[in-house]
Amino acid sequence: MPRGDLFPDIAPYETGLLPLSHSGAGGPAHVMYWEQVGNPRGQPVLFLHGGPGAGAGAVHRRFFDPLHWRVVIFDQRGAGRSRPLGELRDNSTPKLVEDIETLRRFLGIDRWLLFGGSWGSTLALAYAQAHPDRVAGCVLRGVFLGRQDEVEWFLYGLRRVFPDAWASFAEHVPPEERGDLLTAYLRRLTHPDPAIHLAAARSWSNYEGLCSTLLPSPETVASFAQDRSALGLARIEAHYFAHDLFLPPEGLLARMDRLAHVPAEIVQGRYDMVCPPTSAFELAEAWPMARLTVVPDAGHSALEPGVRTALVSAVERFRRRPPGF
Repeated sequence: MPRGDLFPDIAPYETGLLPLSHSGAGGPAHVMYWEQVGNPRGQPVLFLHGGPGAGAGAVHRRFFDPLHWRVVIFDQRGAGRSRPLGELRDNSTPKLVEDIETLRRFLGIDRWLLFGGSWGSTLALAYAQAHPDRVAGCVLRGVFLGRQDEVEWFLYGLRRVFPDAWASFAEHVPPEERGDLLTAYLRRLTHPDPAIHLAAARSWSNYEGLCSTLLPSPETVASFAQDRSALGLARIEAHYFAHDLFLPPEGLLARMDRLAHVPAEIVQGRYDMVCPPTSAFELAEAWPMARLTVVPDAGHSALEPGVRTALVSAVERFRRRPPGF
C-alpha cells in the first residue's frame, strides 16, 4: 500500500547490541538490538513494537519527523534482531520493562515519549505505570489491555468475522485439540523440530495477518508469514497468552491513577478485529489526559491509510507542546 504520508525512509545514525541477562539456568544470554534514528539532539521518543514477538522494521522509523525527534527503536527479548530468536526463558513483561529502563539509562535519556500499538500499547502502559516520571507522554494504537476476554476473542471470537481465516488456523491442529487452541499451538511452537514449530508459526502468523486490515492486504499477510518474524511472533505471543501476559492480577486499568498527569493520544481503527475498540474506549475513560481518535475506515494495522495519518498527526501534536510537555 502507498505510504507517501509517512516521513521518508531513513537509516539509523547509531545501532548496537546490548547484553541483558541469561535466559534461565544454563540458558543463552538475551541480547537486545537497538537503534537511534533522526536528530541526536531532538526530543526522545521510544517505539514499542507489537506481538509480543513481532520485532520492529524500517517502516516504523517513518512515523517521526527526523529533523525533530530522537527516535529509539529496539527489538524486545526473543524478537526480530535480538538474540536468541524466539527464546522464552526469562521472557516476561516485567523483564521487558526492566529492559526499557536499561536502554534508557544506557542512552542517557531522562524522559521520553512512548509510541506503541497493539502489544506495544500494553507494554507502554506497563512501563509507564512502573516509571511514570520517565514518561513525557504516550501515543497508543490498537489498544490491547491483556485481559482474558481479549485473548479469547483472538483465539475463538474472530471466527465470527473471519470464519475462513479462523478455519485455517484451527485446522492446523487435530479436531480433538481444537477446544484448547492455545495449548495445542504452544506445544507445537516449542517443539524442537523446525518442521513442526515453523509450520505452526506460519499458521498462527498468517491468521493474525489476514485479520489485521479492513480490506485484504497480501503485503501485510506476507510480512507476517516470513519465517523469522513468524517464529518470534507466534511462539512469544502464545507464551505470553499462556501466562496472562505477565500482567498484575488487577489489570492495567486499575493502575491508571499513576498516569493521571501523563498526556496521551489514542488512535483506534473502528473495525479493528484483532484488538476491538472496546479496550481503547475503556482506556480513554480511565485516562483524563487522553485524547481518543477513532479512524472510521480502518482495522488493526498501523499502516492502513487512516491509521498512519492519525498516528503522524498525534506525534505532531506532541511536537507542538511546550518543552517537557
